[in-house]
Amino acid sequence: MKAGVIGLGDMGSGIARNLLKNGFDVIGFDLCDRRLGEFTEMGGQAAPSSAMVGEQADAVYVMVMNGDQAKSVILGDGLVATMTAGGAVILSATIKPCEARDIGAALADTGLCLIDSPVSGGFPGAQSGTLTMMAAAPDDVLDRFAPVMQAVSARIHRVGQRPGDGQTVKACLQSLIGAQFSATFEAAALAARAGIPGQVILDVFATSSAGCGIVNNALEKIIDRQFRNTGSHINTMHKDLTISMGLGEELGVPLHTAAAAMQIFHAGRTRYPDGDNWVCTRVIEEIVGAELHRHEAKQHR
Repeated sequence: MKAGVIGLGDMGSGIARNLLKNGFDVIGFDLCDRRLGEFTEMGGQAAPSSAMVGEQADAVYVMVMNGDQAKSVILGDGLVATMTAGGAVILSATIKPCEARDIGAALADTGLCLIDSPVSGGFPGAQSGTLTMMAAAPDDVLDRFAPVMQAVSARIHRVGQRPGDGQTVKACLQSLIGAQFSATFEAAALAARAGIPGQVILDVFATSSAGCGIVNNALEKIIDRQFRNTGSHINTMHKDLTISMGLGEELGVPLHTAAAAMQIFHAGRTRYPDGDNWVCTRVIEEIVGAELHRHEAKQHR
């Protein structure tokens, strides 16, 4: 089985790396020449277009930013035009559930399989091959393509059989993660204003019932003032929360906490458009006049 990856950024590059590590021949495409160059250096075969990826691959990961991009590389003159019947498109990008359903409907009579499987684990999970996958497809399809999915993940959850089921589960998850992030940012600013060292907050939070990977990692980044180039660009979480909020509106479900998180991320993205998720803390710190550092809180007058 030959694998393909379309979108070789922070997430896609990790998927490609682990496919290669597990013995797959991998062909990939990205609009960025630098990313293509890095991909070939790790042993991958660069393609000039998404269609050319489909021409040679049996299973193709689509790890782009949004639904419009996913439709562009899959439909029309993309993968659907060149992949052999029986192949699988693994939609690992996070998009709107309705967009995944549209793609599924468009592929229904093509002989291609759609595995709607967004992922969780971020940059560290992608690079280490420990992603959590929320996979939706018929069981026989998931059985057949299990090896190419196991190569990049630590756990594969079968969350449904229809396109859109995976994206729906991811939207629920992101509403929770967004709330965890935003609460951590606020707690960090509160500690800074009170003059508590960041290491103290990290030690207590990490060993309390509130401690978890999301909170601990965010605090590490905040107290070490690592707000850029950590592999978790704010645009991604902002987009994901937009999807969660849209699903809530579609289904008539009030998402009060996720809405607050959405506004915190919106403020962070507006003030620091090149930052990562944790940069939202800086916006709150600027309001209160204090910063949380590992060994001491710094007050600004």
